[in-house]
Parts: sequence; structure tokens; C-alpha cells
Amino acid sequence: MGTNRISYVPLEQMDERMQEEMHRCAREGTPRPESSAVRAQAPNAFWAFADSWKALFHSGVCDHAIKELCRVYISRTVKCEFCGNQRSLKATAAGLQEQQYDELLNFETSDQYDDRQKAALAYAEAIAWRLEPTDELWDRLHAHFSEPELVELGCCIALTFGQQSWIRLLGIDHHEYLAGTDASMAPGFRTAEELAASKASADYWAAGAPR
Repeated sequence: MGTNRISYVPLEQMDERMQEEMHRCAREGTPRPESSAVRAQAPNAFWAFADSWKALFHSGVCDHAIKELCRVYISRTVKCEFCGNQRSLKATAAGLQEQQYDELLNFETSDQYDDRQKAALAYAEAIAWRLEPTDELWDRLHAHFSEPELVELGCCIALTFGQQSWIRLLGIDHHEYLAGTDASMAPGFRTAEELAASKASADYWAAGAPR
């Protein structure tokens, strides 16, 4: 199906616990079922990611909306379209607005983010772009986050960066596996038809991205 370079594992070939997780992905998203169906080729990798993602992204001591901004910042940085076209339902419920995704790559000069959010995004930027670990960066981070929060956020960003760098290569897309739900899809991507139209638009955020 599609142009995916590693095939999806059919749902009927999964055990009951894995099927339950796949249905959760379809119902709640982040991650959506397509990437999980690829990871299911290696059940140890499937559960290593699912458990880590639940612990670092969906749970923990650092506020979820901060982690969601960092997740999508990484999507924009590595141009992972699959991940970048998703939104966290939990973050939306917490008040994160769609326009706050639009200026992520220019976060320092944007008025869409407060100082704490900008510090977190600077952390993501430093990890993604291998920036120098300056005293200024660390003073800024310690001013806004506790050390447990910095550890959790750093691990979440690192996991996001590694996974999205890989997912970008897979050629997978939404609405290809357990289709029929729009859970966690960004506006304009909630159906296969919307997704195709948005990607064809001249102002699509990943225009010119590697395919």
C-alpha cells in the first residue's frame, strides 16, 4: 500500500495486546496506527517505543503541551510529514492553539510563545542541530524547568528526533491502516481527500521536503 519501504503487519497477525494498542492508536493518535504497524514487524521495538512514548510524552512531570510543541518542532526540522501532520488531543484540550504550530522554526522572534515555551524549543533546537552547550542555554533552561523536567524533556526530544528521522524514510502516510478515524490529525488532514489537497497546496509546510 502506498510507497512504504517496510510493510505494515496485518492486524490479524498481531496478538490481542498488540491489537488493543493498534486500536488505541486509531482512536487517540500520537502515534497514528501506520507507524505502529511498521514497528510491529519487531514486537520488541513495537513495545519499546509504545512504552517509552507513553512514559515520556503522554505522562511525566513536564507539561504535555510543552512536549507537543517540541515534537512538532522536530517534525518541521527533519521534515517528517507523517509526524508533522498530527496533533496531540491532550495538548489541544490543554489550550494549545493551531496557530502556535505555524511559527515553530522562528520561535525566538515569534509572539506565539511564552518564555518557558521558547526555552523548551531552544532545548529542542540545540539537540536537533547539535548546538554548543553554552552557559547561557543552561541558565535559561534552569530558570524555567526543574532538573527532573529537563531530563524528561530531553529524553522525549531525543526519542522524537530519532524516531522521526527514521519514519521520514519509510514512505508511509495517514489513512492507510485502520482507516476511517481522524484522531490527532491536524486541520486539513483529517481525511485522505483533505490530506491529498493540503499536500498539493503551494503553502504546504513541507513543500519541497524529501519524499
